[in-house]
Amino acid sequence: MNLASVGGVLGVLAISLGTLGVHGLGGRMSEQAQGWWETGTMYLLVHAVAVLALGLADKDWHRAGWFFAPGAAIFAGTLYAMALGGPRWLGAVTPVGGTLMLFGWGAVFILGMVKSRSS
Repeated sequence: MNLASVGGVLGVLAISLGTLGVHGLGGRMSEQAQGWWETGTMYLLVHAVAVLALGLADKDWHRAGWFFAPGAAIFAGTLYAMALGGPRWLGAVTPVGGTLMLFGWGAVFILGMVKSRSS
């Protein structure tokens, strides 16, 4: 699967899970769980768009997207699992996803600097 397609899958998941959280689970979750759900959805959607954009860019930019995709999935996935009653220790895994997303943004920054110097 190419990176742009991965971005599309992440986007479908973000919209579907966000809708589920509001319409299917709304009122059944604690306020804290609802906050986890909303945070997971926001980060998943933002990074789905970033993965899609990087997937449509030239291949130099793809590395950043391959950090974003698993990072967003891990970050949001652990928050969704905890919101649904999963073990709280998953909160210790959530930063792994956040770190991967930071690496992705760092890769965007570094490649942007390299490309600006070469133009």
